[in-house]
Amino acid sequence: MASRFQAVTLVDSPSYPNSIAWSDENLIAVASGHLVTILNPALPFGPRGLISINRSEPYPIGAVKREDLASGCLLPTTLNRDPRPSVRSVSWSNLGMAPNSGCFLAVCTTEGHVKLYRPPFRDFCAEWIEVLDLTDRLYDYLASISFEDPDIPPSEISNEPVTNHGYVDDPTDSVSVEEQKRRKVNNFGVRNAGLETSCDQISRGPSPSPELEGQGPPKGRCTKSGGRKSSHQIVPATRGRGRSAKKPPEVCSLPLITADQYASRSAMLSSLVVAWSPLLKLSSRFCGAPEINSSICFSLLAVGSKSGKISFWRINVPEYYSIEQSLAPTRVELIGILKAHSSWVTAISCALLASDSSSPQVLLATGSSDGSVRIWIGHGEEFLKSTEVNNAPFYPLKEIINIYAVPVSVLALMPTQSLHKMLLAVGRTSGAIEVWIGDTSVKTFNKAGPYDAHDQVVTGLAWAFDGCFLYSCSQDNFVRSWSLRGSSLSEMPIPSSSPGLRSVSDMPDVFISCLGLVVSPSNLAVAMVRSFDVNQLDHMYEARLQKAAVEFFWIGGHQKDILSNTSLEFDIEALPGFTEKELVYWESNILWSLKQYEHWDKPLVIWDIVAALLAFKWSAPDYVDHVLVKWLSSSFVDVHVERSIGKVLPHVCKSFCKAASRQLHLLNIICRQVILPELNADEINSNLLNFTVDNPNFAQDKQHKLWMDLLSRSEKELRERLVGISFSAYRSFASNSATTSSEPEYWYPFGMAQMEQWVANNNHQVHDQLKVVATEIKTCKRSRCIELAEEDKEQCSYCSAPVPFESPEFGVCRGMESNGSSGQQHKLARCAVTMLVCPITPLWLCKCCQRWISKLAPESLFKMPQQYCLDYKFSPEPSSIKVASKPQCPFCGILLQRSQPEFLLSPLPV
Repeated sequence: MASRFQAVTLVDSPSYPNSIAWSDENLIAVASGHLVTILNPALPFGPRGLISINRSEPYPIGAVKREDLASGCLLPTTLNRDPRPSVRSVSWSNLGMAPNSGCFLAVCTTEGHVKLYRPPFRDFCAEWIEVLDLTDRLYDYLASISFEDPDIPPSEISNEPVTNHGYVDDPTDSVSVEEQKRRKVNNFGVRNAGLETSCDQISRGPSPSPELEGQGPPKGRCTKSGGRKSSHQIVPATRGRGRSAKKPPEVCSLPLITADQYASRSAMLSSLVVAWSPLLKLSSRFCGAPEINSSICFSLLAVGSKSGKISFWRINVPEYYSIEQSLAPTRVELIGILKAHSSWVTAISCALLASDSSSPQVLLATGSSDGSVRIWIGHGEEFLKSTEVNNAPFYPLKEIINIYAVPVSVLALMPTQSLHKMLLAVGRTSGAIEVWIGDTSVKTFNKAGPYDAHDQVVTGLAWAFDGCFLYSCSQDNFVRSWSLRGSSLSEMPIPSSSPGLRSVSDMPDVFISCLGLVVSPSNLAVAMVRSFDVNQLDHMYEARLQKAAVEFFWIGGHQKDILSNTSLEFDIEALPGFTEKELVYWESNILWSLKQYEHWDKPLVIWDIVAALLAFKWSAPDYVDHVLVKWLSSSFVDVHVERSIGKVLPHVCKSFCKAASRQLHLLNIICRQVILPELNADEINSNLLNFTVDNPNFAQDKQHKLWMDLLSRSEKELRERLVGISFSAYRSFASNSATTSSEPEYWYPFGMAQMEQWVANNNHQVHDQLKVVATEIKTCKRSRCIELAEEDKEQCSYCSAPVPFESPEFGVCRGMESNGSSGQQHKLARCAVTMLVCPITPLWLCKCCQRWISKLAPESLFKMPQQYCLDYKFSPEPSSIKVASKPQCPFCGILLQRSQPEFLLSPLPV
């Protein structure tokens, strides 16, 4: 049986399928009751983020007669007595959607509300910040079109006294306060007592967030004076509490509608599931007007409802990123409503097809409570041109009908490496799963299954290793692993051997159900959320605070490919519990995962790779060397060399000038996090300044010295590239009269004087071509001497003393003289991009190398491919030099973030 390598408990238990999601930032969100708990898998027992769901005021969709409350369509609403709304569905966006370049979290509640949350990167709190309630905007639109119903004649508007919950009451009917509380229901089936929201707040909706710019239908916006039709006026909400004096009944100005109309409108606003599409990037030719780069980079949020309809929201990435404040609003627009099914939409999954083309395509799979599954396709340019909300830009490819009408509980859609090929896994409430293999170009779909995988509802499905494996979990508390070979699906056990197994014996193993699972970004681990059987826990100590747990299992020991007979070339007895085949599988999967990150556009989140290598290193360091030698040989060394770490590293150093920037980033992370984890980042950065292999003060281990030399040469190569790009860009800007440096999308070089000094200090190590360009920059400086004067003479931010340039990592001021003696000296951090002294403002921080950045690096640094030779004499056009699409560290390539206190949650990509 597989053994978990770490686990953490939760204070509440999940209630719905797919209750766990893993972000591209390496954060895990778990929907547990009325809370969303956000964890860092690298520090599972560390700080957590939190989202607490509170009750919302009902929408004034109409009034029904009291006798209609017993109608079949309203009984679920009338009889519902949920004390507090719960979280039904969660979904992470791609990187780059939040103002700090992080991820948005979409949360769907049992009230039907869909809200967006961002990390509190500038708020210094554990509670995540609500950005927008999309259901408010959906209501505005539906109210503007009268919920697609014919206009109700004014004569049918009820003028009878009414309570504030949408049904006509008898004014002579006097009941107690307790009886009123029992009768109070809203259109989402939740009691609505004790709320303090004012009438004006409901009428206008929530005040627009300064972080998001609404782009919904203009006629649907709600104003206090009369922006909404008279037939949809708001019923004033009662604000009294306790046993206050009775007020005369208020007159209802809501339209009198039938029970069926009320149920239909309520279903339109009752969301069940949310799902983000991958990030879409379109060329500027698809835009109606020339806009900056962010206007053609967006993501879609699909929201499924009880009405069988799916609303699509286009959310653009911010125009630029900031960790101080959200100055650039994000545009949100409702672009379409699709009638996908005739019953509830219970599952949605999105994937990107043909991502390398100029017009990407989005695959959409939807499942319903009537058992049907439909596959849709949408084209990227139509998402920008869509103007008709009722005509969603998706077209059907395939409809799957279940003859027994077994509801769909979960879906997992995944495109394969082959063009136009896709995999779709369907989980049903009966416990059955089925897999569909499709070719979208010819619209052919072949079925694998169904398989009676579980005895109860399938609550989670996740693909791994490019569709080679499928993982499923169920309410019956079983988690199963499936291998897909051709069109055949066969069950395989989850690997039982676990490197670096941690002790979690203090956690009770009395689980009763599994409510979701998710695969890690590098596909080496799986996380699942399980509920405890509280009847078997100690009611005094355990049952109060331990309702569920998130468990982590290694899956890197799966056989992904059919491998030839190979030997590991080291003593296998050093790793007890592992067979030779399992170690070969681990090696193959780690190398496969590293290969996936060589594309510059893939977010560099390799926590599970680093954790697995460290776990193996503690018990068998020779095995880690063996794996890294293979990776270095295949990525950096073209010629065959002896398979030993001491023979490979010198050859790797010689190939740095031809290596892709992403390969150097991966190498730097592995050197710091796997080879030298006992040293903190500041110690490594200090040793790198004047490091030589013969330096006896760094380490006694010769192999560590070789790795340190490798890291030193790799970072110098990246710094040379950054300096070369800066010189070329500066010369280009100096020679062009019309500069574009004021545009936020264009990158402008700073710190020319410091870079010149760095080249002079390292004259014997840098390329000759870079030395020549450095001398040419002096000519350009004469024409811009006023601007560069401030860079030549840097001052301390604390005492205004001069700061000479001695190191690219930090600067030490000379101290202000007082009474003939020098004052206190201050050590100041320098920007890793410009080498300028960092200002006293919030700065970007790299969590790997712990360097500070005030000005972001150009995107061309991160895009440099393999075998690319940088021509330092080439002067590119200013319009071709742009800021990186995401704030990334120039030496590690990971996402930058704002430094947080240790007691607050922050993502750790490595």
